Amino acid sequence: MALEKILSIGGKPGLYKLLTQTRSGFVGESLIDGKRITVGFRNNVSVLSEIAIYTLEEEVPLREVFQKIKDKENGGKTAVHHKEEKIKLEEYFFEILPNYDEDRVYASDIKKIIQWYNLLHDNGITEFAPATEEESSEEE
Repeated sequence: MALEKILSIGGKPGLYKLLTQTRSGFVGESLIDGKRITVGFRNNVSVLSEIAIYTLEEEVPLREVFQKIKDKENGGKTAVHHKEEKIKLEEYFFEILPNYDEDRVYASDIKKIIQWYNLLHDNGITEFAPATEEESSEEE
């Protein structure tokens, strides 16, 4: 499953898999407990493939950050837990993305990235390369 089908919903914990669209929004399934929810268009929803992290030079797509974490951890889960102290989280993230913009990337953002990576890993979603046009048309 590609990051194009994984959602973060404001006010809801964890990540959701996009199942289907409806007239008033869409149906998502929690990657944490498998429960389905209906979400309206008014909710604050982000698709993981559209999120980027600020660096001193440019914005780096979240998929690239996830790939760097995967490379660092040899395909395993992160060495730090998302509930670690702020300084530990920042040190870990600095190893992943040494040029990240410390003024615009907060500890809460780093917590979310680590939590999301581990949640995706637990659900067997470890392929972070963008979907090719052939794969996209096959999924539809």
